[in-house]
Amino acid sequence: MITFDSLSLADASDQMRAGGLTPVAYLAALLDGISRQNASSVNAFISLTPQGIDRAMASAEQATQALRRGEDAGALHGIPYGLKDLIDYQGVATTGQCQFYRANVATRDAFVVRRLKTAGAVFLGKLATDELACGGRPEDSAWPVPSNPWNPAYITGGSSSGSAVAVAAGFVPFALGTDTGGSIRNPSSRCGLVGLKPTYGRVSRDGLMPLSWSQDHIGPITRTVRDNALVLQCIAGHDASDKTSSRHPVDDYAALIGHPLAGMTIGVLSEPFLQDPDADPEQVAGIMQAVEVLRHAGAKIVERRLAGIPHINAVARLLLGADGFAVHADGLRTAPDLYGKGARSRLLQGAWLSMADYVDLQRRRAGIVESIERLMAGIDVLVTASGYDRAPKVGDASAFAKSYDQQLRMPFNLSGHPAMVVPTGVSAVTGLPSSMQIVGHYFDEARMYQVAAAYESQAPWSAPGPRLNIHPGDIA
Repeated sequence: MITFDSLSLADASDQMRAGGLTPVAYLAALLDGISRQNASSVNAFISLTPQGIDRAMASAEQATQALRRGEDAGALHGIPYGLKDLIDYQGVATTGQCQFYRANVATRDAFVVRRLKTAGAVFLGKLATDELACGGRPEDSAWPVPSNPWNPAYITGGSSSGSAVAVAAGFVPFALGTDTGGSIRNPSSRCGLVGLKPTYGRVSRDGLMPLSWSQDHIGPITRTVRDNALVLQCIAGHDASDKTSSRHPVDDYAALIGHPLAGMTIGVLSEPFLQDPDADPEQVAGIMQAVEVLRHAGAKIVERRLAGIPHINAVARLLLGADGFAVHADGLRTAPDLYGKGARSRLLQGAWLSMADYVDLQRRRAGIVESIERLMAGIDVLVTASGYDRAPKVGDASAFAKSYDQQLRMPFNLSGHPAMVVPTGVSAVTGLPSSMQIVGHYFDEARMYQVAAAYESQAPWSAPGPRLNIHPGDIA
């Protein structure tokens, strides 16, 4: 017997093509686990309605029949997934978990959804998010807050919290999230997953409820590196409806997986967390042990430094606030009570910035991008931390606030470089996963996957999944 949450996307896809598993049977097993665990303990899905289940079952039946006819749309054919509730799916509300947008039913599909439909993927429902991707842990939310399936006493990280929780809990093999200040990488790292923020412009944002036009990204969250590459393969590409969408050719993202690292140079940015007395020693140890694994795999390791990280993070936050206020200004003026306290306070910070301030921030940003390009010069990828704090407990406001400073995610939203997280172990203290961050050159995601997969194959730890009393159904 095979439990559904032990299957990677690639394994499920292979079994479907071999005839040992049908999309209908796979979806039924997933729905069984969701029905018993989502509302009772996890709260990843916010809109898994009977109508939505019927739609998903119809899609799975279509995929099953198509495969029987020999019509194969690719690796995602028949594979269920969920969407962060900022991404449009026609006929389904895109609320951003904000009361102001509760009746905001999408009239068309986002670009990424159109790609996934063409690939035969099966949409299950919308997944929880911090309010408008900027509300922090939304304690005043009208929707249930997701719990970390590894240890519900600790936060999931945001803002793509539902996307990460759904994958970690085994509800879906992949989900799409968004990343404006680390919002794919943060919950992926807290939940033991592989989460990618692609190169800016690599994935169209048409159909995404924006937060910051210049820093928003859509990307995949999965349990394995190969799975992540398969999803990016589907959603990457030029889109004329998104003026920031790049025409850069789409690579075969899995092509380098399994190739040796000999001859590769990997930079390590370790100074920020090695010199921080409050850094979590288990997070630090996990990253440095991962570096040694990569060294033994044949890569040359060199040290790198990046000055002014607090300043970089501050510029990113201020620009995010200014852009976010511009997006939501009308709603905040006319119906401020329909915004949660956290989201409202963060967005209103952008109201105090003048045009001169905004221009100065963009000037500073240009200098930051240059410094990150220098950081990346002469190396194939950079390895560093995503966050280097110990995960805050639920309700610990001071630790939560501090976590915004003990992280190295936001610099790469400013610069647009691709960045991903890969789990490195499990804490003996919290029971939560630790992680490292891999940063690549623009449009060089295939190289990042090569490095991440090399580590994944040699990782000196084994963690099949979270321990939240999740007993998934069996697939016959």
